[in-house]
Amino acid sequence: MKTIIYIFLLCLSTSVFAQTKPSDYFKNPKTKVLVVGSFHFDYPNLDANKTNKEDQVDVLDPKTSKEVTELVDYIKKFKPTKIAIEAWPNWNANQKLKEYSEGKHRDKRDERYQLAMRIANELKINELFSIDAESVWDDFQKHFGKTDSTFFNNLSKDYDFSSDDAISQQFNRFFKSSEPKNFKSLLDTFIYMNSKESHQYGYGAYLSGDFKLREHDGADMLALYWYSRNLRMFRNIQNIPHNSEDRILVIAGNGHAAVLRQLFTSSAEYEFIEFSSLK
Repeated sequence: MKTIIYIFLLCLSTSVFAQTKPSDYFKNPKTKVLVVGSFHFDYPNLDANKTNKEDQVDVLDPKTSKEVTELVDYIKKFKPTKIAIEAWPNWNANQKLKEYSEGKHRDKRDERYQLAMRIANELKINELFSIDAESVWDDFQKHFGKTDSTFFNNLSKDYDFSSDDAISQQFNRFFKSSEPKNFKSLLDTFIYMNSKESHQYGYGAYLSGDFKLREHDGADMLALYWYSRNLRMFRNIQNIPHNSEDRILVIAGNGHAAVLRQLFTSSAEYEFIEFSSLK
């Protein structure tokens, strides 16, 4: 009898004092977000990793154009209600979207036309949200650079994304292997690029090479330049009017997508949707 009572009390105490899971405190309905990390279809080659001409794909080529259609149809399964793009406000996205709806810009290779505007047009979404942002580093340069250029020059010296150490070389091979020519279709490319593992290593590239400049200069530059820019982009997305019924599609360079994944999965306001999960 004593044994039965002891077991009962033990079970009771365990149930009473069981630790509540963190997620149990955040039961509020969340806005679903799909982040689509992309390579730049028109290959401006302004990023650290360049794509050689012979390795580039032409999204206007008939074969690749069909793959773009397949990719667009796949992304549309998310059923977005709002679309955010990596663009500056002065890019005039909504004027361009209006012109696109009138039949213009169909020959532009830029993914903002080929993906964002095409999806918006086909789903009758008449507004795009431009979310690109300058970093706090840019602000510091503008406001203080002229008066204390020595400090900023010393801090950013050699921060040029051209490291050739062993780890950086591994990342170069990884990025080369991620180019569309190595996949049977653009959709397969995007599924690979937007996987959790690809984003993990994509962000990891910023934690090697120039990150190790001097004592803390590389770390400070990452925070002031790259991470600051992405935090501001995330803040711009937060500023998009939304409720729990909205479904926000974000199309940006895959380097940004890797950081945005971290931010959205940590946010109690949004539900991050895996790209590969669309049905």
